[in-house]
Amino acid sequence: MPMNLARINERMSHLKDWAIDGGALVKDIELGNFREAMIFVNKVSDIAERLNHHPDILISYNLVRLTLITHSERCLTDKDFETAEEIDKI
Repeated sequence: MPMNLARINERMSHLKDWAIDGGALVKDIELGNFREAMIFVNKVSDIAERLNHHPDILISYNLVRLTLITHSERCLTDKDFETAEEIDKI
């Protein structure tokens, strides 16, 4: 179900370093090197599989960009925020 702006702002307050970009949740993470980036991405993949909600992932050496949006709804939903909160625990 689509979220209103007040709900999005409330959910954003529980996240660390995420932003809204183009209607999606986005987070850029800088790791020490490529190997650390891949280890991080593998941990994200475990969360994505467990929650059955998969972010778009862009890897550029030690930089990882995660993008979350509920594609079937074409907007942000609680599922995106739940996934982001789990990723923040890594």
